[in-house]
Amino acid sequence: MSTFRLRTAGGKLKIEHSIIDGLRRVLEKLLEEYPEDVRMIVPGVIKPVRDARGKLRLKVTVPTMNGWKAIAFSAGARQEIFISTEMEKSALEAALLRCLEE
Repeated sequence: MSTFRLRTAGGKLKIEHSIIDGLRRVLEKLLEEYPEDVRMIVPGVIKPVRDARGKLRLKVTVPTMNGWKAIAFSAGARQEIFISTEMEKSALEAALLRCLEE
């Protein structure tokens, strides 16, 4: 059985799972606008949750060894996103918010 792997946006967006609706556009925009700051983005598994209603929301949660973990919420689901970057939490949150609004 083969594993589905696809890299886009200059090899910086690694897709091994499905992505929540609208999230791919935001992640590609983040890589487009901050190519020097973001080394790689790896979306994780999608899990169903009850409190994820309405428009796509992103929340930066905890630091990782090489960046930050964020969580995307939309349409009754949540998805972890691992962002490899040296950006501070506040700068990454502001960048994600700008990409969400466009």
